Formats: sequence, structure tokens, C-alpha cells
Amino acid sequence: MILRPNSSLFRQATPSGATSAPLVATVPTWLRRAVPDAQSLAHKNAEDVAIAAGAAISALDAVMRRQERGVGVWRYRLALAAATVTVRQAGRVEDEAALRDAVMLTRPGDAVGPAGLMLLAWRRLAARPAENLLTERSLAAVLEEFGHVPDNAVIGDLADELRQLCVSAGVAERLTGAFMAAENQGLGRYLGCWLADVLMAQWLGWTHAVPLLGTEAVFGMSSCRSRRSTTTAPPLSRKEETDQTKSLLAVAARAALRAIDLSAELDVSFQEVVHSVPAGKAEVVKASVIPGGPNEHPQECPFDAMPSRGDGPRRC
Repeated sequence: MILRPNSSLFRQATPSGATSAPLVATVPTWLRRAVPDAQSLAHKNAEDVAIAAGAAISALDAVMRRQERGVGVWRYRLALAAATVTVRQAGRVEDEAALRDAVMLTRPGDAVGPAGLMLLAWRRLAARPAENLLTERSLAAVLEEFGHVPDNAVIGDLADELRQLCVSAGVAERLTGAFMAAENQGLGRYLGCWLADVLMAQWLGWTHAVPLLGTEAVFGMSSCRSRRSTTTAPPLSRKEETDQTKSLLAVAARAALRAIDLSAELDVSFQEVVHSVPAGKAEVVKASVIPGGPNEHPQECPFDAMPSRGDGPRRC
């Protein structure tokens, strides 16, 4: 069980008027070493992995609560990374540029293709308030974007399972429970990652979810299926349950550190842009960056999310 992170442990005081240090510096070296990769995970015990995951999520929580300018662009970049992993696991060939162009070089309402719909699913998670993401209406839209035919019975059962998880489950139970809920309805790992990210955001009290598990390849879970299985899967043994939880916590920890690093990179890029423009226009640049998040509609894009080709309209 992971205790609710205390984000104050990872905050560093910055003197008034001074430039804040890069966010990557707030992640201690021991934590980077403690978070296991896929190869070293088998040699770690569950308690060590849980401690490392809790610390990594605490560090990310500190970043989230700072509400740095451009946080919406950060979440959209993570959504694009998550969609790229999802598309690759689905056996498709679109890369980040192709996914971005599929959405941004078409007009709102035009068909964006199966891969483009997967990107819209992750952008929905990044754009909409976390408290609104697990409604039956939202779940129906996400199922369709991930290639499933919405079924009222499936959506109702899924919503009920998720509500039960939200009552008392901690972060570890929410991560595993999200995948189990998706598996019970025959919906597979893509939706499991999406649901797990939403449940963790709600548990931490974030106003918006952050694409995390979707940015990492999650193995050991069921593959995506088009309908409910007609057979009941045998229950997992105690060791299998422990290994599954340990694997998901390690994935969450790695994803949290990558998200922190990306936030630091974007912050450095923003500072470079501000310092490269004339003094009289610096405040205009600062004011133009989206402070709180991307536009409310998941098919809309932040102002600086440019397509990779210059020969088409921007989807804004």
C-alpha cells in the first residue's frame, strides 16, 4: 500500500525574483536509481518497488501543484506519446508526426482514422477535468475512440466497477483494479492504461489527469479484444497478483520520472524563448502560453502544437 504522497518533501524554496531551478533537479539521484527498469524488476521485492513508486508519484505531484505556465502543452505532449505507444501495440505503423497530422491537418468533425481516434482518446484525458472522465457518456466516447462499439450494458457495468474503486482503494489497488475492470468487460490493456491514469489523478486530487501508464508499454495484461469473453479467466495466484502489482507500480514510477523530465525540458525551452525576444515583447510571450491546460474540447489543440508539415490547416 502506498501512502498519499507528501509533495512538500519535493518542493525546493526559490528566493524571490530568482529563476527556479530545472524541475529535473527536484528528483533525487537515489530515486532514479531505485526505480527499476523492465530487466531489473524481477530482482526487486514488492516493498522496494512500492516505496520507489510512491516517491516518484510524490515528485510528480509536486510538479502538478506548481501549475507551471504551459502545463497544458505538457499534458498534450504526454497524450501524443501515449497515443504513439497505443498505436504501436495495436500493430499500426503511425509515428508521432503521422498521428499529430491526422488530427491537426483535418477540420473538426472530419474522419481522422483509427490511429487518430486513439490520439483523441488520450487528448480527451489530458483536456477534460478529471472528475468528468468516468461518466458513462465519457466512457462511451472513449470506447469508440479505442475502436470498440459502445454497449450500454458494458458501459454501465464498467462505470459501477470504477465507482467502487473510487470509494476506498489506494493507488496500487486503483492501478490493478483499472486493468481488471477493463479485462472483465473484454476491453484490454489500452483502456486499462487510460482508466488507471484517471483513477490515480482523482486519488491525488488533480484537476486534470496526466497520461502516464499509456506512455509506457504495459505487458502482462490482456490484449485488446472487441467483445466480452464468454469464458471466465482463472483467478490469479497470490504470487501472480504480487508480480502484476509490482509491474504496474514500476511502470507508473518510470512514467512519472519521464513526465517530470519532459516538464523540465519544456520549462527550459519556454525560458529560452522568453529571453530570446525583445524585452518589450517578453510579457506578451508569457501571457500567450496556456497556463492551465489545453482547450476544453479534446479535438482542439494548444496554440503552439504545430503540424509537422506546413501545407495544411491547423486543427485549432
